Amino acid sequence: MPVLPRHALPYAPKGTRIGLFGGSFDPAHDGHVHVTHHALRRLRLDQIWWLVTPGNPLKAHGPAPLEARLSRAHALMHHPRVQITPVEARLGTRYSADTLTEIKRLYPERHFVWVMGADNLASFDRWENWRGIMALMPVAVFARPGQQRAALGSLAARRFAAAQLPEAQAGRLATLPPPAWCFLRLPLRNISSSHLRARGDWGGM
Repeated sequence: MPVLPRHALPYAPKGTRIGLFGGSFDPAHDGHVHVTHHALRRLRLDQIWWLVTPGNPLKAHGPAPLEARLSRAHALMHHPRVQITPVEARLGTRYSADTLTEIKRLYPERHFVWVMGADNLASFDRWENWRGIMALMPVAVFARPGQQRAALGSLAARRFAAAQLPEAQAGRLATLPPPAWCFLRLPLRNISSSHLRARGDWGGM
């Protein structure tokens, strides 16, 4: 891995509870903001990092340019405890499992939670080394419109059923040893990046 100067990485003191919210954010939208606010409160996090990825290996077509997506994210998300970072591009990693492994190496003595939407849990078994992610850090899964049944019936949910935490105990998740995960329901917003692109609301330029 490249040796990065500390100023190229987010700052977090030891002991910080951090949610890692990864994705292409192509484009970022109010649904991302909505999940972020709920995650900060319900998971009792000190910070959330938006990990804006260079691309998604599971998608046939690449996203809009990284700088355009970062600019949109910064314009939309305003919160003193949210950091928006292209850390994956800076680390040179391709898969989430590798990115998270490197983040944990660079930030010992912090408490991380991987934050994802229910649609990602539904297809989690297609991710590179998805079992490794579950073994690496706790995972918080937030409800998405029409995705609850597929998510909770997914291979990943069944495989790690014994590690599921009751929703009422979500505030403990960050400090639990993995594997540990929790499904969190919240008022749903029917918006997605793919719908915005299909509507022509996002050119990425």
